[in-house]
Amino acid sequence: MSIFNISILSLLLTISCSSGDSDSNDIPTNLSVDISVVGSNDNNPNGDGSGTVQITASANNAVRYAFRFGTGDQIDSESGNIEHTFLQDGTNTHNITVWAYSGSGAFVNESYSVDIYRSDEAFAKLVFSDEFENEGRPDDQKWHHQIIPPNNGSWHNDELQHYTDREDNSYVNDGTLKIKAIKEQYSYNGSTKEYTSARLNAKFAFTYGRIEVRAKLPKTAGTWPAIWTLGANSNETGNYFGDQYGNVGWPLCGEIDIMEQTGWDKNSTISHYHWGDLNTEVYSDEGGEIAVENADSEFHIYSMEWDSESIKTYVDDNLVYEFQNGSNKPFNHEHYLLLNIAIGGNLGGDVPANFTEDIFEIDYVRIYQ
Repeated sequence: MSIFNISILSLLLTISCSSGDSDSNDIPTNLSVDISVVGSNDNNPNGDGSGTVQITASANNAVRYAFRFGTGDQIDSESGNIEHTFLQDGTNTHNITVWAYSGSGAFVNESYSVDIYRSDEAFAKLVFSDEFENEGRPDDQKWHHQIIPPNNGSWHNDELQHYTDREDNSYVNDGTLKIKAIKEQYSYNGSTKEYTSARLNAKFAFTYGRIEVRAKLPKTAGTWPAIWTLGANSNETGNYFGDQYGNVGWPLCGEIDIMEQTGWDKNSTISHYHWGDLNTEVYSDEGGEIAVENADSEFHIYSMEWDSESIKTYVDDNLVYEFQNGSNKPFNHEHYLLLNIAIGGNLGGDVPANFTEDIFEIDYVRIYQ
């Protein structure tokens, strides 16, 4: 009897052991198989909709392994590690057979039955997420604080704040991330501002997919919250990726504003696109807006769906703007997500004299491909 290890969930198991015609001392023993359904948890026991399983097999006296998914061909793997995606939509029971071979060709095998969910949606595989279930600072494996002012000690767009990496300005508690803008005098490298806030870069670059951010926006005039992306080749001062992906600068890197809210209109949000033509380098921009009721008191889902043909932005699945993508536009390479509140500036506007603080609250961030 083999050991059957489960990383995430319990699977149905049937066993079928056999061996080749060889000395019994040469047959692999103690075949151990670990089958993980990607994205499986208590709420999604059959996976995240990607239809993907990851398998690790090991056995004593084995030099190679093989796998069969359903009635498909046998697939060899010297390491015993393999990933496979089932393409049949819906929740289905799939058979997986695993072999372990010795050097002489003797083998043992086992078969398993696994319930796996495959979504028919275009973006079904969860590739990055934060549910903000920790307490304290944002997870530094997922988030980078951008704090170096890129514009002679200030930020672009005439913003009035310094961004910091202090827990005062960004922290997680009660299941949500809080980005807090505060009226306080703060100096950085000899530059003094009257407000502080936080600007977070996701440590994840990707091309095409769906972003979902469930958030509650600040209510005070003068605040400018944003959920947006930049091309990872921007090499903006202090960003997480540096020049790893290139150094074309803005606007040739491309910018997608999934959600922005002005400081003077708290009953609607904006979605906007900024780019430089890759052939002519001419700057262009376009976008739209949508009414959003109770944006400061209720959570709404701000999302984007992005592929080679178009980029669509939504609020609660209501289309805000559809942008036509193309080969001359910088939206066919890696981008990364940013979350921040600016104070004042082009879209923040005038800040009330009695402003003290306000919060941009994020329940979760999810990126699918």
